Amino acid sequence: MFVLVNLKAYPCDPVAVAEAAHAVAEESGVRIAVAPQAAHVERVAETGVETWAQHVAPVDHGSHTGHALAEAVVDAGATGTLLNHSERRLKLADIDGALAAADRAGLETVVCANNPGQVSAAASLGPDAVAVEPPELIGGDVSVATADPDVVEGAVAAADAVDPDVAVYCGAGVSTGDDLAAAADLGAEGVLLASGVAKAADPRAALADLVSGVR
Repeated sequence: MFVLVNLKAYPCDPVAVAEAAHAVAEESGVRIAVAPQAAHVERVAETGVETWAQHVAPVDHGSHTGHALAEAVVDAGATGTLLNHSERRLKLADIDGALAAADRAGLETVVCANNPGQVSAAASLGPDAVAVEPPELIGGDVSVATADPDVVEGAVAAADAVDPDVAVYCGAGVSTGDDLAAAADLGAEGVLLASGVAKAADPRAALADLVSGVR
């Protein structure tokens, strides 16, 4: 299982969370990555944790003020990027362009989607993985794997029908080892989470509990 912790713009210490994630990954053998704000990518990467960008833009070098250039996040230490998170939606053509930019820079990619239909469309663009996250469950206390397991199973089937090489992750409400285990039972190969770690009083303990669900 892959655990990707999105720090969003929460008022947490990104380095402290990264250090906790790195320690838990080393102890458990579970792959854990952290996606901080763009300005914090380099500091997070310096902890040794696998580091992802929260977004890259569908642009190349040139006149693109304010855009996150894929090569720039790689230079800062990122090895992957989220795309099309529900809080940073993109048009389909821009997802395609951002995937091309990420591929050009050598970044691993996860495209987020709301439902199995969107998962199918996203998988057709050839990302490394798709993540199903119903927006109404994001930031809540109930995992999508518990609240709506059919969505996860449907997402796995949808991606497999388009491209069996595209992994499926699930997010929204994931915070415990039971949530991770439930996601795995439904066919997901990874999970996305944010508040369960970024808002935790003890991020290391939260992550240790989460990976306890890896079988």
